[in-house]
Amino acid sequence: MFANSLKIVQYNVEWLFIDYFDHSDCPGNGCSWKNKSDAETHLKTVSNVVSKLNPDIINFCEVEGMTELNMMAENLGSDYTPYFVKGKDNATGQNVGLLSKLVPIKLPYRTENRCSYPIPGSQCGYDGEPKTTGVSKHLISEFLLCGDLKVALITAHLIAFPTDILRCAEREAQATVLQEVIKNYLELNYEVIFMGDLNDFDGKVLDANNDKPKSTVLEILKVNDTLTSVAEFIPKSERYTDWYDKNGDGKSTMNEFSMIDHILVSKGLKSRVKDAYIYHGYTEEKATFDSDHYPVVLELE
Repeated sequence: MFANSLKIVQYNVEWLFIDYFDHSDCPGNGCSWKNKSDAETHLKTVSNVVSKLNPDIINFCEVEGMTELNMMAENLGSDYTPYFVKGKDNATGQNVGLLSKLVPIKLPYRTENRCSYPIPGSQCGYDGEPKTTGVSKHLISEFLLCGDLKVALITAHLIAFPTDILRCAEREAQATVLQEVIKNYLELNYEVIFMGDLNDFDGKVLDANNDKPKSTVLEILKVNDTLTSVAEFIPKSERYTDWYDKNGDGKSTMNEFSMIDHILVSKGLKSRVKDAYIYHGYTEEKATFDSDHYPVVLELE
């Protein structure tokens, strides 16, 4: 099936909700899709993008649940199996979920570990009461990739707003929880792929607009540079994955893009990177039924 390469995709699909979720009023006034018809059009539009990319494994952020994953799989064909474990974001109802042509050797699971914040040495500027947080939206699974490599696939959607002081501190604690998962797998001699919408910037691999983080989220997840961002293989001018309409005019300009979606790989997989890119195959604007994010694509030999 995978003669020359294996394609893995990270994609925030912007409120992929068909079933109504009342806490966020989605589909409805609480999200981008105001009625079920618009939500179904959005799902079909996103399915077309995924079909063009034809990944072997894809992680979705902002998916509601199995209803939407099953509809995506039906649109794409019988090669894909959905994998899902419900998270704990009860405010938005958003989750992460996988579609895969490969059968995992360990089904997706979650960790319920928590971490206190601010973490030691944090530069976020949070000086409130110390608290703890877990990672509400994430999955951990295991695959045999590239023939015989045991690979831990860890996907996550971290808490939003890159420049908010409180969210910065919480996000560092979430990253610390996931760092322990990564470390445990590395100690077991697994290769690791970590990917998701991290709602944060990489201070070493800068995006097209030179956005710099308040947090150390990417440093934490790279585990002393044991993991590498595949954005290193992408030209700087192409490093943008999401659109925020700063001036509210409904049209995108380059200064409104940033890179907050990331794929990180361990050393044994870095040497197998055949290609990496961000798919910019649609124009961002308020009227689009595409996502407000672009997919990040990794091909491994």
